[in-house]
Amino acid sequence: MLESSDSTLAFRTKESSVIVVKSPFLYRFLFTVLLFFQVDASEQPNILVFLVDDMGVMDTSVAFLADEKGRPERHPLNDFYRTPNMERLARQGIRFRQFYANSVCSPSRVSLMTGQTSARHRSTQFISPTANNAGEYGPKGWQWEGIVPGATTLPALLQEGGYRTIHVGKAHFGPVDSFGSLPENFGFDVNIAGCAYGRPGSYYGKDHFGGKNGNGTRAVPGLEKYHGEEIHLTEVLTLEMNEAISAAVEDEEPFFAYMSHYAVHGPFQSDDRFAAHYEDSDLKAPAKAFATMIEGMDKSLGDILDQLENLGVAESTLVLFLGDNGSAAPLGDAHAISSASPLRGKKATHYEGGMRVPFIASWAKRNPESNLQKQLVIPNDKLSDQVGTVYDLFPTILSVAGIRQGSRVDGVDLSPLLRGKRSRRSPEFLMHFPHKHRSSYFTSYRLGDWKLVYHYHKIGEERYELFNLEDDLDESYNRASSNPKRLQLMVRSMGKALEEADAQYVTSLEDPSQVLRPE
Repeated sequence: MLESSDSTLAFRTKESSVIVVKSPFLYRFLFTVLLFFQVDASEQPNILVFLVDDMGVMDTSVAFLADEKGRPERHPLNDFYRTPNMERLARQGIRFRQFYANSVCSPSRVSLMTGQTSARHRSTQFISPTANNAGEYGPKGWQWEGIVPGATTLPALLQEGGYRTIHVGKAHFGPVDSFGSLPENFGFDVNIAGCAYGRPGSYYGKDHFGGKNGNGTRAVPGLEKYHGEEIHLTEVLTLEMNEAISAAVEDEEPFFAYMSHYAVHGPFQSDDRFAAHYEDSDLKAPAKAFATMIEGMDKSLGDILDQLENLGVAESTLVLFLGDNGSAAPLGDAHAISSASPLRGKKATHYEGGMRVPFIASWAKRNPESNLQKQLVIPNDKLSDQVGTVYDLFPTILSVAGIRQGSRVDGVDLSPLLRGKRSRRSPEFLMHFPHKHRSSYFTSYRLGDWKLVYHYHKIGEERYELFNLEDDLDESYNRASSNPKRLQLMVRSMGKALEEADAQYVTSLEDPSQVLRPE
């Protein structure tokens, strides 16, 4: 606690000792430092991260893309999906049209927890719960175990800073029986339904969420009280999160709530609360089910926002909404302009549709007179053209909470951008995927408007794909041959970024002992 008078500063330590400083110089210096670093619990914002599995930037009725004048531009998929609560959040906050995650889930989740690129933390593939899935030519030194002992994690730092840390839903931070498999091992006070598995056996309570008849394969743990009920997993997790938040508010503790839905990952099982909305669609049943799951996720967002308001903490709660990788919508060929139209590709590909995700930042309820909202003034209904990444959330959240990072990170604090300001740095995003999937053994690197994809094993005759995203958003024109100077610059910059991160590389098709690097 601070007390000041003229050139005298007195403050009480946690041990109740009183220190008095009378030097004018020390007074000014210490007063400035203490104001910067002292964060009273009553002044710390609550933070809700609302993470949706397999949700790409086009899986919503909110327009995230822009026309040539920077105005929100709607596309057919925006008119197909129903997400009124995302619209509600977007109207009172800022959203990014160029926000990136990794193309599959575990790398993004570990990046969010550590603030590091996948190249640095080395959990570069989705983590199979029971077998090392590096792939035949993948790096043997990749971090299959995900978050390991000794890692500096976001929830642990927030926990040390006085937050109650709440995890509800999908974890997928490590394989079965590993340190990373349980969120409570690395900083979460509460863990509900988080385990090693990345998808549920079933979304239905009547099926015990995958565990009916003693079949525990991919069964969601800790939800036994809902077994046998006609209830969807998305609704169950929402109820559990609202209860956990209520407990934190009752105990007068600031909270970090990590609402990590299993939806909208497969299996695509209809959320029957919304099935009637899509009965007249000509799309096939899986696509209709996917749409109901999107709407169920959106209902969850609205229910939690309403609960925050009912508890009287909406004005002091910062909401960060995002997806963990590109769209998994069952709407066509993985490398076509389909699932994320007008973007090319989908989850697990090297195209923009595989890695662009929705991102919205907003206070749960706006109040310009709120002291916290005066410190972080987020504009209304703003579409930003700035680039953000999933690994930026680590330093951003700690900055907003007034807590030091404690370790080196690749992410940058986005809080100035959340205020609507512009970054002076050139947009950069590194995504390293030295494994096999829909797109295999590649690194994607964005610098400014340019994007380079390096294929460690040639795709036909192509090793390089170079796109200018400003005028070729659907990545139809490979400019690697026509712009050799730009290609050389991008290859050099990509190689430097990978080496600086001490990345693990792909091995050669012809000689497995030979490691391949961009050149």
